[in-house]
Amino acid sequence: MDTSDLSRPRLGEENWLAAAYDVLTASGVEAVKVMPLAKRLNVSRTSFYWHFKDREELLEAMVRRWEDKNTGNLAARAEAYAESIAEALFNVFDCWINPDLFDARLDLAIRNWARNDAALQARLDQADARREQAMKEMFLRFGYEPQDALVRAKAMIYTQIGYFSMQVAESTAYRISLMPGYIEVFSGKPPSQKDLARFLARHPDRHAPAS
Repeated sequence: MDTSDLSRPRLGEENWLAAAYDVLTASGVEAVKVMPLAKRLNVSRTSFYWHFKDREELLEAMVRRWEDKNTGNLAARAEAYAESIAEALFNVFDCWINPDLFDARLDLAIRNWARNDAALQARLDQADARREQAMKEMFLRFGYEPQDALVRAKAMIYTQIGYFSMQVAESTAYRISLMPGYIEVFSGKPPSQKDLARFLARHPDRHAPAS
């Protein structure tokens, strides 16, 4: 062991994952390597092996985090209780404005990585299928025909992937201001004021105050 590390606080697994996340989302998976990460964290590479067997184990941890956070939370929001399809859609829209629920940068990084990794592409396909099924079932709960529900679910997924891929730059307040229109586009029905008020109440610091 490098004794110079003994005088420094020992880094935890989260420190390494955070550093790997920063590199992955900024420069791609090829840039995620143990020695550069150690230099970034100002420790020797031996510190890494307290937490991970090798680089592949670190990358696997990143993928599992993406699966649990992005796909897991998106499916959970689609399955959450709602009194109307508009409220159900607003539940899903929570993911688009709350980074604690859904990490758009990580989603894009995973998609870029999967282009050159067949095994990861298979997991990405499974994740997209789970997201699609959750959204389709959301529409089915509110009486939409199966084919209609599927098309609407796909439209939502492809729209959001487009947002990530194009790296659309718009304020959260502006994005929220468009959401009632998106509700009508995706569901065929405008949201009620009650539905909108419930949604805005969950995000008091993210939208512009009503005039």
